[in-house]
Amino acid sequence: MTYYDTLASGYDALHEEEQVAKLKILLSHIQFHGKLLDIGAGTCIVARQLGKKVTVISVDPSKKMLDQGIGERHVAPAEQLPFPDKTFDGVISLTALHHCDLQQALSEIKRVMKPKAIIALSFLHKSSKLKTFERLLNTFFSDYEKIEAQQDFLYLIKHTK
Repeated sequence: MTYYDTLASGYDALHEEEQVAKLKILLSHIQFHGKLLDIGAGTCIVARQLGKKVTVISVDPSKKMLDQGIGERHVAPAEQLPFPDKTFDGVISLTALHHCDLQQALSEIKRVMKPKAIIALSFLHKSSKLKTFERLLNTFFSDYEKIEAQQDFLYLIKHTK
């Protein structure tokens, strides 16, 4: 059993308000459409917030977290997304990628997104992987906007290489 499996039933009480606040900041800068992949979806907070506007597909390695959620859900790590190439119009990941192999996760995001997909990612300020994450963002994507939000940086990628 993983840390997030044990946390699943109380996750929203601990983190939903913070995650929704980050999502609102992102939505003040971008508009998602079509199919949106939520990586590290946890209890499907994004699906609950946006599910009436776009088709949200939630992915998380913790089945117990996803069991708390709604909509289409897949148990999988960010490094092995179970979708065909060029499937998604948008990709979002809120405070999850610091748990991943960044090279592989960003490679998978690039693989499953459609050309011109909108990507919104958040990353912990205090993560030891932050510099590596930003270097890899520059490698995988041509340009991004960085926004500071409480304990995270938010990254918006509107056009890709």
